[in-house]
This record gives sequence, structure tokens and C-alpha cells, in this order.
Amino acid sequence: MSVVASRMPSKLILLTGEVEAPHLSKMLRKQSSSLIVEAVTNAPGLSAAAQGDLAGVRLVSFLSDVIVPAAILSALDGPAYNFHPGPPAYPGSFVAGFAVYDGATEFGVTLHEMAPSVDSGSIIDVWHFPIPEDAKFLDVERVSYATALQMFADYAPYLATDDTPLPHTGERWSDRQCTRAEAERLKRIEADLSEEEIVRRYRAFG
Repeated sequence: MSVVASRMPSKLILLTGEVEAPHLSKMLRKQSSSLIVEAVTNAPGLSAAAQGDLAGVRLVSFLSDVIVPAAILSALDGPAYNFHPGPPAYPGSFVAGFAVYDGATEFGVTLHEMAPSVDSGSIIDVWHFPIPEDAKFLDVERVSYATALQMFADYAPYLATDDTPLPHTGERWSDRQCTRAEAERLKRIEADLSEEEIVRRYRAFG
């Protein structure tokens, strides 16, 4: 039986925020001095970075709300990866708020392959942490952010040096989709709400 040796990506497109971009780029370059890291923070930047032949190019998204077009995903040699600031039970946006609103006792961060449909790709890893009973959404977001950074640091050596696809856990995403529209609705304080519901909404969405 022949064994196919893994290669390293020649270039990595890092889709993330302006604050995170220089720090995560440095983390990746530390793993491989020959790796070209192109950090982009918005859809036009991603489109420009993904022009031409994408052979040997890897795409990694870190806590970005930019939706990657299916055409870019299909043009890549291998899977693109996303670090999502919530567990598989909470795909979508404003997920920490929805977890607090639901009274969840556990939250987490998910590393998954990217697919044309948002937060639906095969799951690679999930790191969980407990939610204190009196936590507000900002408390959960802070821990989620720190957890995502640590997960990125743990996977940086692989992301920078090995283009072999990561194995899947077999975990599944929830059918629920947390949306901005629903979060905005739950932010509103209406006259007929109970005091308990008002406090619940405030803790979850501010």
C-alpha cells in the first residue's frame, strides 16, 4: 500500500477581525517561515485574495461574520476551516446571548469545515466550558473568545504546515439557526412582559 506524504500549504488566507489579524498571522508564520499568510477582514478583501489559481492555498476563518462564497470553497484544494464562537447546539449569530436566554449551563467553541450553508460543515473539534448561573452574555462571550484563541493556538502548527484534512468527530449541528433578527426582537422590552422575562432578556442581549 502506498503512503501519500502530506504537504504544507503554500499560502494561507486568514479571514478575521482587524484586531486579531496581526496576532494570528504572526502565530502562523512562527510555525513556518515560508508560509505566505494573507489576512483579510471583509468580503471584498476575501474576493481579492482568492483570485486566480488556489492550488496549495488554505482558507481559515476565525470568528468572522463574512460568508464565504461557494465558488471560493469549491476552488480550494482542500477543506477551509472556521472557528465558530459557539457549540454545535448554537449555529448562527449572537449565539452567546441565545445560550444565556435559554438558561444553558454549558457553552463552547467549534472548529469545523466550511460549507456553502453557514455553520453546517463537518465538525472537527468542540471545546466546552460551563456557564455560571448568573452570567450575562458578555461574560460568556469573553470566555468563548479566550477559548477560541487557545484552540487556534493549538491548531496553528497543523494549519500552517500540513494540508492533510483533519478527521471529523461525527457530531452534528443543531437544526436551529440563531439569527440577528431574532436577537434584535428579543432585545425589545414590551409592556406586557413579566419582570422575570425582562431580566432574562437583559442578561441575554443587553
